[in-house]
Amino acid sequence: MNGPQDLGGQMGFGPVAPEKDEPYFHAEWEKRALGVTLCAGAMGAWTLDESRHARESLHPADYYSSSYYEIWIKALETLLVRHGFVDRAELRDGAVHGPGATPKRVLKAADVPAVLSRGGPCDRPVSTPPKFAAGDRVRARNMHPVGHTRLPRYVRGHVGVVDAVRGGFVLPDTNAHGRGENPEWVYTVVFAGRDLWGDGSDPTLSVSVDAWESYLEPA
Repeated sequence: MNGPQDLGGQMGFGPVAPEKDEPYFHAEWEKRALGVTLCAGAMGAWTLDESRHARESLHPADYYSSSYYEIWIKALETLLVRHGFVDRAELRDGAVHGPGATPKRVLKAADVPAVLSRGGPCDRPVSTPPKFAAGDRVRARNMHPVGHTRLPRYVRGHVGVVDAVRGGFVLPDTNAHGRGENPEWVYTVVFAGRDLWGDGSDPTLSVSVDAWESYLEPA
């Protein structure tokens, strides 16, 4: 989907200005927001792709006026309601009104280090050989799905060169919506800045994008 998070090349949002020695958290509540989100995800009711799509599906006015972890919490509320763990009235009142869904598993405090160290690998075998190889010219498809996608809007319809074949990975476009992992080959594709943004772009600029095979076509 063309969501509010897809800002590459958009004007009017100002420069990216990283903080010097930026802390991991800017407020104590952000630590809890991260912890609650990770524990809720460990219940096994939704995938990483569904949680990302929930964040990116916030209304643009809400998304742009929210801090990073505010976006996380708002998306978590959506997921908890969607999967029956709470309802909107319980979120409003801050109280339990009745039984909710039963989680598949519960993350115990003692298990957190081991679970976090394992991470959530999404590499998978693919039964077919890759369609493209390093050095191939490819075009990012001009696609505008209403569901989740990881193809940046600013490269769609543009031609780039495959830099590397990265392996097989879960396809976010289907995994976010409960339609299976459907792993595909992923490629790093390099686009020239001037091809993306015209003659006014920095001539030394290039952009590398990791793209699933179904995002690409031969150029």
